[in-house]
Amino acid sequence: MTKLIYAKCRDENDFCMLKNQVAVVTKAGAKIAAGARRVERLEQLKKETEKLGGECITISCDVTKRSDCENLINSAVKKWGRVDILVNNAGLMPLSFVKNLKVDEWEQMVDVNIKGVLYCTAAAIPHLIKQNSGHIVNISSVAGRVVFPAGSVYCATKFAVRAFSEGLRQELSTRNNIRVTTIEPGIVATELTNTITDKSLEAFVKQSKSIQALQAEDIANSIIFAVESPPHMNVNEITIRPTSQER
Repeated sequence: MTKLIYAKCRDENDFCMLKNQVAVVTKAGAKIAAGARRVERLEQLKKETEKLGGECITISCDVTKRSDCENLINSAVKKWGRVDILVNNAGLMPLSFVKNLKVDEWEQMVDVNIKGVLYCTAAAIPHLIKQNSGHIVNISSVAGRVVFPAGSVYCATKFAVRAFSEGLRQELSTRNNIRVTTIEPGIVATELTNTITDKSLEAFVKQSKSIQALQAEDIANSIIFAVESPPHMNVNEITIRPTSQER
């Protein structure tokens, strides 16, 4: 999702309403602090952002490690003195049938999809509360609403993200002026299906690739819509599917 911040900007001199805000983004990438395990992937984001006149720092971050998440947030605060937007975007989707007992993969999903969101959010909240402002964007999935065969554990993690986001909204929005948005994409052209090792799902993967998938820019624009909305407006949930996706 390398065009998260500038996807809707009109030209090199226009950074939209995000120009003076600090955004922290896990697994991708205003001013951007972008964190991922594969830092080399973030260097292109940094180059593109700086080409458009923005600022970007990249931080090695494994969201399954609490200390890494704290370092990510602290790096942004050290650089710019604040954090305005947190986008929790890291995720894994190694789908499998429960009977195949891929327990290690279940643990990976719980660690990344749930604990990663919790760790990054926990690191950011003290700064957002101190500022009495901010926006947390959690990337869930349509799988956080619709359960399907072979998706039991993955869906469970995304249901958890949705529940956590709603709890955050109720706790922080009215008391601390911190808005919370859950983005629920359908099929997106990403590497997610590359993590599927269950051979019985090869037909499923092939079928999903036959659908005209959403692009990263589509999700980026939905995030921008939420964070650019006026202060009195809290966009709680956005579900976005390809037109040809039924469920």
